[in-house]
Order: sequence, then C-alpha cells, then structure tokens
Amino acid sequence: MGPTVVNGLPAHVLLVHFVVVLVPLAALLLALAVCWPAARARLGLATPLVAFAALLAVPLTMHSGEWLAHRVDRNPLVRHHTQLGDELLAWSAATFLLATAWWALHSDRVTRRLRPRLPRIDTVTSNRAVAITLALAALAVSVGSVVQVYRIGDSGAQAAWHGRTVSQSHSTAASHH
Repeated sequence: MGPTVVNGLPAHVLLVHFVVVLVPLAALLLALAVCWPAARARLGLATPLVAFAALLAVPLTMHSGEWLAHRVDRNPLVRHHTQLGDELLAWSAATFLLATAWWALHSDRVTRRLRPRLPRIDTVTSNRAVAITLALAALAVSVGSVVQVYRIGDSGAQAAWHGRTVSQSHSTAASHH
C-alpha cells in the first residue's frame, strides 16, 4: 500500500514527517476557517485540500509503521505507539469531513448549486444551529487531532529511544571519570 523502505531506511521515518506537518496544519486551517470569516474566505478550498492530503498521508504512514513494527522488538512501548497511531485515521477523517462540510456550507458556488436540491430550511435558527454544531465539532476535532499527533510522536520517541540515551549518557559520563 505504499513504500516500506526509502534509500535503505524504513519509510516510516520519512513519512511520519508528512503527518506531523499536515495533520496539525489541517487542524489549524480548519480552526481558522471556523473562527475567522476573513481567513475562511482567503483559505477557500485550501482547507479541505490540506485535510485531504493529511488523510492520505496517515494510512501510508500507518502501513509503513506496521511494516517496521514487525521488524523491531514488539515491546509494550512499540505496541502503545502502534495503538495510538491506529487512532489517528479517525481523527484525520473527521478533520477532512468537517473541513469539507464547513467549506461547502460557506461556499457560494456550492450552496447555489445545491440549494434547489435541498429541502427548504427557512428558519435562520436551524441554519445557525447547524453552523454552531459544525463549528464546535470542528474545533474539538482540531484540538483532538493535534493532541493525538503529539501523543503518537511522544510514544514513538519513547519506543525508539527508551533506555538508549540514558545508558549512553551514563557510559559517556563514566568514561570521563
């Protein structure tokens, strides 16, 4: 489903950088679009497109990570990292869906085309309720996805480096005495 090795190194090490950049960027753009109408107007289709790129990067990174996990010691830290990584797909999908819905809800071109096909909603309050619900969900998902990326990154660093830097520090310090 994607590369597992790049230039002799595990592809996960490279692909994870796309996720670390794209998922928080999509979350930030979505939060800006929801909270700041001027930003929403300037960002336009960029928000759902970045969220889509993030959504594509996540399963590629997961696949390469699963490949790597089968080639390293499957200790509890690796298993925890893998479990957290598996949860990011839902966060990324929600970010993409909400970014697309928010864009479509506020895009004149989309609403003009869809309005004749949609059931009539004449009350401002129901439109406002939908917008507020979407906005709150978008903000919650934005924060949640960034927190999840942090948790995954921290657990990955723990899995990769646990016991290595401490023992190296002690051996380096011991050799200096």
